[in-house]
Amino acid sequence: MSTPEAEQPTHSLARFPETLAVVRLPAGAEIPTWAESSSIFSITATATETSLVCAGRSVPKKARHEKPLTAFSVEGTLDLSVPGILVALLAPLAEDDVNVFVISTFDTDWILVPTKDADKAEEAWRRSGHTVAPAVPV
Repeated sequence: MSTPEAEQPTHSLARFPETLAVVRLPAGAEIPTWAESSSIFSITATATETSLVCAGRSVPKKARHEKPLTAFSVEGTLDLSVPGILVALLAPLAEDDVNVFVISTFDTDWILVPTKDADKAEEAWRRSGHTVAPAVPV
């Protein structure tokens, strides 16, 4: 059963200024010294690959990567017991043909979009009732 448009939850997002990259490394790879921390630094390892989200400024051209990306964090903790919690945030982007790379931490969900589409993503979210503001440094 779908939720009527009026009942879709709205969220506040924070836009981070850094340019990020998603880098693919081989399974079991050591974290390279060039992998710099930024507003989000993520290492995800599986049996078949290691992926990094890191500052894009130092990623070597020869590394398999996607950049530049802009990160948006969802303010507050999303309730994992609510089905489809990210749908309200991702559907407006899909409707506007904005690609995403999503990462979740224990407390925060992060949506990375190509930097060229960051303003388009903000507009799509605002049209859907969400708010977007620059990230406040901590």
